[in-house]
Amino acid sequence: MKKLTIIILLAGLCKVAAQDQDQDRVITTAVPFLRIAADARAGGLGDMGVATSIDVFSQQWNPAKFAFAERKMGIGIGYTPYLESIITDISLLNGSYYNKLNDRSAFAVGIRYFTLGEIELRQFAGDPGTIVKPNELAIDGSYSLKLSDKFSMAVAGRYINSNLRLPDDGSVDSQSASSFAVDIAGYFRSREIAYNSFDGRWKAGFNISNLGGKIQYEEGGQQNFLPSNLGIGGGFDFIFDMDNVLTLGLEFNKLLVPTPQDFNGDGVIDSEDNDIYQQIGWFEGVFKSFGDAPDGLSEELQEVTWALSAEYAFQNAFFFRTGYFHESPNKGSRQFFTLGAGFKFKSAQVDLSYLFATSQVQNPLENTLRFSLTFSLGEEFYND
Repeated sequence: MKKLTIIILLAGLCKVAAQDQDQDRVITTAVPFLRIAADARAGGLGDMGVATSIDVFSQQWNPAKFAFAERKMGIGIGYTPYLESIITDISLLNGSYYNKLNDRSAFAVGIRYFTLGEIELRQFAGDPGTIVKPNELAIDGSYSLKLSDKFSMAVAGRYINSNLRLPDDGSVDSQSASSFAVDIAGYFRSREIAYNSFDGRWKAGFNISNLGGKIQYEEGGQQNFLPSNLGIGGGFDFIFDMDNVLTLGLEFNKLLVPTPQDFNGDGVIDSEDNDIYQQIGWFEGVFKSFGDAPDGLSEELQEVTWALSAEYAFQNAFFFRTGYFHESPNKGSRQFFTLGAGFKFKSAQVDLSYLFATSQVQNPLENTLRFSLTFSLGEEFYND
């Protein structure tokens, strides 16, 4: 397995060119892997999933969708290589399972595991080196319930463990950090509506995810916000006939995390500003995130990402997908197109997706083929 060798004492440091520090207010959080699309279907739809149709990977995007599932059970596994152009053993693994308790309710469990592979640490170039395996893990469970024939809600709980802190004293062991978080989600799906030349169905959803306490790697050290997020989306199914369905979707996301800024007014964001930032609690930060951007509403809008998607299904067996994701250049500049495809045979479905970056910032998932496999089992439920 390819190893990434890190020399702790470097003669020089390489830094990425950025904007002036006063203008660079990109919001960073701990455990960002929670916001990576961990399944190939969402990966083919521009990292979208809040208001798409139900699948076994809805646990990450909107667990309220499980109440509308059409099969008794679903099992899914996903594999996402990360930074594949640089190293081959960094990846995100995803597993999910749901079970409908009855026609109106369901529960689901999921696990996401992000591994950085093997890293060889050395104090000096001639040292023998120490092998460590940093990783991050999230285990969650959810319960969803239909409140009417068209609307459902769900709550989810999540245990998060991050073991990315590298030892600094020559020992193999490193301290991991953990936290708990909750999600609150809702999903609306209308009945089929007859139009002049086709039938249609409206869908909408929201998910307030990863609400929980900060992560801290060492006592007295820096506290890091979780990637708490508000996702809102909508979509429409063009049902031309029983064999041909086209779905269009639109989704908006905003991190519920305060904006880093120059609190003391000295013209730069320095350690004193960071100390003030650290004193903001996670719950307080959720509300501050809607109105604390230094440049006012214009900057708040820059902190909202948006995505468009289209999915064509033929005989509910062949699927073709595309999407576009946009983030402001001042807030990270993630901008990319995605393509995806799926094939369903009886109870099994295979999905693939591919990403093309459209900004000057290189995307770690560029030129990467994502893969997921799902199984739908048990009796069918009628959800019209």
